[in-house]
Order: sequence, then C-alpha cells, then structure tokens
Amino acid sequence: MKKTKGKQIGIIGLGSMGEALLRGILQTKLTGPGEIIVSDTSKERLNIVHREFKVTTTVSNREVVKSAPLILLAVKPQVASSVLTEVRPAMTQTKLFVSVVAGLPISRMVAGLGTQVKVIRVMSNAPALIREGATAMAPGKGVDDKELKKVQRLFEAIGRVVIVDERDMDAITGLSGSGPAYLFMVMESLADGGVRMGLSREVAMFLAAQTTLGAARMVLETGGHPALLKDKVSSPGGTTMAGLHELEMGGIRGAFISAVKAATERSEELGQTGRK
Repeated sequence: MKKTKGKQIGIIGLGSMGEALLRGILQTKLTGPGEIIVSDTSKERLNIVHREFKVTTTVSNREVVKSAPLILLAVKPQVASSVLTEVRPAMTQTKLFVSVVAGLPISRMVAGLGTQVKVIRVMSNAPALIREGATAMAPGKGVDDKELKKVQRLFEAIGRVVIVDERDMDAITGLSGSGPAYLFMVMESLADGGVRMGLSREVAMFLAAQTTLGAARMVLETGGHPALLKDKVSSPGGTTMAGLHELEMGGIRGAFISAVKAATERSEELGQTGRK
C-alpha cells in the first residue's frame, strides 16, 4: 500500500455514489488525487479506480479513517453498521464523518462511532453520476458552519445542494432519492405513447427525455410554479388539455403522492431496523 499520510478526504465504498463523488471532486479540482484515500472490499475494483484516478487505495476501512480528517461513507445500507463498528477505534473528535447511506440516521451513526464524533447525514440521487444530483444535507451536533460549507462544496461537485433538518430526510429519500426511478418510468411511458402513435423508438425516447429535461430546467431557471408553467402551454380546447384530462382521469397526481409516501415510510423502516 502506498503512503497514506497527509490525506484530506477518505471515501469508504466505491459503488456508484462513491465513484460519483470521487470523480466530481477530482474533475472540479477541489483537491488532487494525492490527497484522497479510498477503500472497498473488492481488490479488483480498487485496482481499476487506482489506474483511472491515481488515488491511494486500501481494503482497510479503518486505514481510511486514520488517514483523513474528512470521511465519506458510501456503502450499502445492510453493511453500514458493521463498517461503523470496524472504524470506531480510529475515530477522533477532530474528524468529520459524512454518510450517504440511505436510511442511516444520525443517531445510529453516533451510536456506532462514539458519542463525541461529528457527523453529517446526506441523501443524494442517481443523477449525481453525471454531476446533476439533487443532494440534501443534515448536520449533526457539533458541526460548525465552516465544516458544513466544506462538505457542501464537495457535493456541489456532483449537482445542487440543500441544507435541511434531519427530520425531513426520510421524505427527501422518498422524493428525490427515489424520484429518478419515477421519472424514468414517466419517460418510458411517454416514449411508449409516441411509438403507439407511429414514432420510431429512437425518436420517441429522445423526445421524451429531452422534454423532461427541458421542463425541469424551466422550473429551476425561471422559478415558476409548475402549475403556472403548465397553464402557459395548455390552450383552451387544445391538444395539451386533452392529454392532461386523460392523466387526471388516470389519477396521476395521487399515484405520485402515494409513491413518495410509500418510499418515505420504507426509509423510516430502514432507519429503525438497520436492515436493507
């Protein structure tokens, strides 16, 4: 293993989110590869990451915590508790521990790591892979503004960030954490409708995806309420109103609200039981 002293950031877990964070941090030049150490259970995965990013790698999660003052936990929910137990001996009050693990509350992090540690709970989502993530951050006790802003800058490397109270995190998981899957289904359904009406699959999928992207950017960049933006493209007696009528008859609003509710409740269950 290569030299591990002088690291600034440690990442435990190199799945999709762990790699997205690593890639974003390096692409935005927030720090260099020589100041990052990462761990994973797969040596093959570590070799691939080292070759591509030139960061220090190790199979020891505890080594990551020993080497860096800022640690990002990006493992699967079912192994989070065992990882916390493993790294606890290396934790000190000067370190900042940040978790992107779904359903892992601050209370369980503190219990697993020790009562004096500083932690931040984060929920991001799949578009972080292309640096378009929606990330919510909830700081734990003892985290100061400087530390919070430092972590915020890291996650701004993979998208947009909002600071929230932890009590909102389960609802955020149900909305934006699971939301990309809902919207993928919307795009698939729109494309299917286009194919049914004679469009090629390729053209229909492109139009569905670009239309979804454009509509989202209109909301974010104009600040307009979706209902008002919807009304602007809905002429009386026109084609859009005919389509909207069918969506309302199909209960689309209630279906999306129920989806967010179900995912939120599942996130709450994960936080209480610690199981996948």
